[in-house]
Amino acid sequence: MGQPGGEQRAGEFHGRADGPSPAVRGPGSAPPSGPAAAAPRRISFARNFVRSLPALLVVAGIFYDYFTPGDYTAAPFFTAAPLIAAPLYSLRGTVLTGVLAVGAVLVVHSVLDIVLQVDAVTEVLTVATAAVLAVLINIVVRRGDERLASVREIAEFAQRAVLPEPEARIDGLDVAARYEAAQEDAFIGGDLYAVQDSPHGVRLIVGDVRGKGMTAVAAVAVVVGAFREAAEEEATLEAVAGRLERALTRPGTRHESPDAFEEFTTAVLAEIPHGEDVVRVVNRGHPPPLLLHPDGTLVTLATEVFALPLGMGELGTWPDRTVQGRFPRGAMLLLHTDGLSEARDPRGTFYDPAAWLAGRVFPGPEALLTALSEAVRRHTGGALTDDMALLAVRRF
Repeated sequence: MGQPGGEQRAGEFHGRADGPSPAVRGPGSAPPSGPAAAAPRRISFARNFVRSLPALLVVAGIFYDYFTPGDYTAAPFFTAAPLIAAPLYSLRGTVLTGVLAVGAVLVVHSVLDIVLQVDAVTEVLTVATAAVLAVLINIVVRRGDERLASVREIAEFAQRAVLPEPEARIDGLDVAARYEAAQEDAFIGGDLYAVQDSPHGVRLIVGDVRGKGMTAVAAVAVVVGAFREAAEEEATLEAVAGRLERALTRPGTRHESPDAFEEFTTAVLAEIPHGEDVVRVVNRGHPPPLLLHPDGTLVTLATEVFALPLGMGELGTWPDRTVQGRFPRGAMLLLHTDGLSEARDPRGTFYDPAAWLAGRVFPGPEALLTALSEAVRRHTGGALTDDMALLAVRRF
């Protein structure tokens, strides 16, 4: 164990190699097959079937009305058609479906010569009423979709403001970042990342704020803003971590709530000095970064003693310990939140990114994040239980 504030060399983690890497397909590779390829086909078939259901109901109603005795009615078929079309089709499509249903009823009644009978008139009025209701439902649904689209657009702008996409290339580094929310259509939560080119090197942070909702988003804004300022001004990563600690504990940053004392942020900070083939890491209670060498060798930049997460300085002082590792050309550094390492499959088994990455080779950080995201979703069965932030850099 090194002295407080000193450097501690990282040990190597050699994960198992699972044979040739499937992350990159060369020219002429076969397309995906098996369950992974069948699932999209099933989804496409189900979607097409549902969209064709209104027309199928009208056709079924025509046959039912024509081939059954007069005491039977096909009104349920004809009324269901426009009501099903309402949330699926445009306003024009819904109106046309309603007109088609009413027209089909009139045609069948004309062929059977029962247009003026009481039951026939009642059937026509029932179908016409359902068609009008379907149009009204369609209008309400479309307005709701427009409001939802507006909310999504605002959320996307908020994410870009709080977590702007880093530049693709910074001082000899390829950079890629990704945020995947566990909740569908959510754009931002408590996970964060940032990249800052400073006089002391390229500095990075990935963190996870305890909590959800706007409280977590506010804490993300505080951490990212303080990191960008401190990364420019502070000479060491330890000093940057200290600035973040003070930013989270200063008056006005904590929320007055019964569990305000439990608010904290786990984070890992990294520094890649200009012109040096090294990377330095300070960890505040966060999953350690993974360093993937060009030959597939994996190194875990872990410290023996974790410092407390940011925002918990009131409980005690633990000195930050810097971990340093070699970062040669072609190597890639991966920082991630626990949404990756704590993702579970249906049996409750945690996902192990180190074991999956060991022995694999990727053409760049974007390809790495894409393959990793697909792998973790396969592990969980397609759904995440927690937000996931990923940040990868490659020295070229």
